[in-house]
Order: sequence, then structure tokens, then C-alpha cells
Amino acid sequence: MNAQGGGQSMILMIVIYVAIFAALYFFLIRPNSKKKKEEAELRNNLEIGDEITTIGGIMGRVVAIKEDEDAIIIETGSDRVKMKFKKWAISSINTAKEQPANATEKKGFFSRFKK
Repeated sequence: MNAQGGGQSMILMIVIYVAIFAALYFFLIRPNSKKKKEEAELRNNLEIGDEITTIGGIMGRVVAIKEDEDAIIIETGSDRVKMKFKKWAISSINTAKEQPANATEKKGFFSRFKK
């Protein structure tokens, strides 16, 4: 009788560990990997003429993209100072680009229930 109760508690403990791991995956790992994928896509879609901000807060316009070095050259200010940065140093692209007409807005789980 005691052995059967021990087996059930072991199964319950395994189920709890699986649930904790699933929660960690959906709340920590998945959003982080999704964010990294979006940042990589942002850097790969960079074009000459885009206004960007670096992670150091430097703002400028892209004047050249060096794919072999994985770097960009930006021009800042009215004195046209040129600086070279690695692509990973780009924080955001400030140029407003047109969205394709057929692009649909991503909706979250709870936005489906809003009316």
C-alpha cells in the first residue's frame, strides 16, 4: 500500500517539473529568442539612407554597408562626420518605412477576446 502511494507522488513530482520547465520556456526562453530573431532581421534589412541610433546613443544616416566586415558607415551631424560601426551596435532604425499592403498585424492571445 505504501509503495503505490510513493509511485503516485513520484509521477506528480515529474509532472510538476515538466510544468515548471514549460512555463520557463514560454515566459523566458521563447520571447528572448523571438526578440533576437527580430533584431537580426532589423539589421539585415538595413539600407543606405536609413536613419539609425546605435546602442551608444549616436544618431546618424547610413552611407555605406560593408557586408564582408559586417559593418556600416554612418554620417552624423551637419559637419558630415563619418563613423564605422559593427552591425550589432545598431539599436534602432528611425526611418519610417512603408508596410506592405498585405501585411497583417500580429495579435496576441488576449487581443482575440477584446471587442
